[in-house]
Amino acid sequence: MNIGLYQSAASLSALERWQDAVSQNITSAQNTGYRARLMQFSTQSAGEHQFDPNAKAGVDTGTPALFPSARGSINFLGGETQPTKRELDVAIQGDGFFQVQMDAGSMAYTRNGEFRLRPDRTLVTSAGGEVMSDGGSPIVLQPGTGTLTINPDGSLFQGTTSLGKIAVKRFDNNSALTPVAGGMFKAADGAAPSSVDQPQLLQGYLEQSNVQPLREMVDMVLITRAYEANQKVISSVDERMQKTLDALG
Repeated sequence: MNIGLYQSAASLSALERWQDAVSQNITSAQNTGYRARLMQFSTQSAGEHQFDPNAKAGVDTGTPALFPSARGSINFLGGETQPTKRELDVAIQGDGFFQVQMDAGSMAYTRNGEFRLRPDRTLVTSAGGEVMSDGGSPIVLQPGTGTLTINPDGSLFQGTTSLGKIAVKRFDNNSALTPVAGGMFKAADGAAPSSVDQPQLLQGYLEQSNVQPLREMVDMVLITRAYEANQKVISSVDERMQKTLDALG
């Protein structure tokens, strides 16, 4: 097996995954609460050994052939908060996620606090999911009872009428969260969230994505150059193999 050829092919595969992640980050950089996708690289042994021409006879000094691989992850660091002066916009300062009930009844988690009111005055996300209270039920605003106030601890009031408290949940390990559409995350089976004891919410603010567009553009340039370099290696190996076959007749 031509080790160099397969190593370059594996590198191209890893670079394609990195490019997909960077492209998604650039596309979603303006999405409220979006969390940047990261790519971690490692090498795996294929069980093959490269021949050492300087090795002494009868001595196995070959080294295992290593192939690059890529594994995706998510950057959960917070983004900047921007004022909107809209009473239904809420940003989380620090740890935690808003708990949202989806159409199928399953729970999802998001940092996007760009909320709306359904015609029945239920508080929902921009994607239509119901924002949950710490009591485990949807939050419903009352008609004609005054301006909505959301305190830093998540408690809601319309005038003097208490509407409950917005649930803010956290996970011991955020790697248990899988991204789904609309900036939502689903928890893995068996991963139970806990309540944030003292959440810090800001009414009239939204948390921006944590994507750094300049860094993503630099990464895209690096990917392009590395991709071209590996393509040249493959072309060179292919030409050398063809010359060898031609010489052997």
